[in-house]
Amino acid sequence: MRKIRYHEQQPPAVGEAVEVAESILWIRMPLPFILDHINLWAIDEGDGWTLVDTGIKMPNLQRAWEKLLAGPLSQKPVRRVIVTHMHPDHMGLAGWLCERLNAPLYMTAEEYFVGRSLTLGRWDKAPPEIMAFFKRTGLSLAEQELVDKAGYGHFADTSLPPPAAFCRLRDGMTLNLGAQTFQVKVGRGHSPEHACLIRPHDGLMISGDQLLPKISSNISVHAMEPEADPLAEWLDSLAEMAQLSDDTLVLPAHGLPFYGAAVRAKALIAEHEDRLNTVRALCRTPQRAIDLLPHIFKREVVGRQILLAAGEATAHLHYLRERGELTFEDDADGVRWFSVPSS
Repeated sequence: MRKIRYHEQQPPAVGEAVEVAESILWIRMPLPFILDHINLWAIDEGDGWTLVDTGIKMPNLQRAWEKLLAGPLSQKPVRRVIVTHMHPDHMGLAGWLCERLNAPLYMTAEEYFVGRSLTLGRWDKAPPEIMAFFKRTGLSLAEQELVDKAGYGHFADTSLPPPAAFCRLRDGMTLNLGAQTFQVKVGRGHSPEHACLIRPHDGLMISGDQLLPKISSNISVHAMEPEADPLAEWLDSLAEMAQLSDDTLVLPAHGLPFYGAAVRAKALIAEHEDRLNTVRALCRTPQRAIDLLPHIFKREVVGRQILLAAGEATAHLHYLRERGELTFEDDADGVRWFSVPSS
């Protein structure tokens, strides 16, 4: 199988920026997770900058932004802040940056409204309907108790509320950023209405989390939409990206810039097809979502990672359920068991 090819540019240090392509600066910020960084981008409009994504709500990231604004970005104003999607590592500092710079926020509508609602809602104990979802996955009583005690709606811990107004991005629309033109390409599955930016004259794509070089983005059923089928949307989006040229320079949110958009999209599709085949085989006997974790993940899943992993396992089960390949039954304890229909 063909492989992607990495761009030769090395990542910048925190608070610095390097030119990674014509009129585009690469910025990197730390994250306090296993995935320990995020790539951000500054598009040079000639007489100003457009920033793409912001990093998580952390004081050291605000200090890093101040260093950037006093250094490599200091010679001209920031015209706008684009956020690809509402996850905290992308949207977390948008509210602060837009106010600090007196710059408008650009997002798709679904990402804006979901992100805004999540920053404003918090419960000290998980609501019953949220606990019902985690119970269905097969979490142990001890794990359910930890979820319940931790509460729900901690989004605001890592993301400030976005500005009260925004400029809407739509799939297929054209953005004129100075002399540069970008087209908005919406992808789904990882988040509701994720915006990628494609520069037609050279095919460059700012991909956010829709296309990453080494890992697959988390594709989960979330407790707030417990019957969703996000994997179908993800695979449809990847099929569209598989039509891109392999000469495309992809600027991802995590990892290194690379060439080979179609190759990577096809590899991600194959990865999830392998997982689906594993789930089909396992469900010849009834399975809970939690039972699938050792079989579909290549690393040990511990701590709060179990919640994301259970959501991703559920996404694969729902994909097969929606296509009539699996049925399910809830037992007396509210745990959901999936199985291949009897012939």
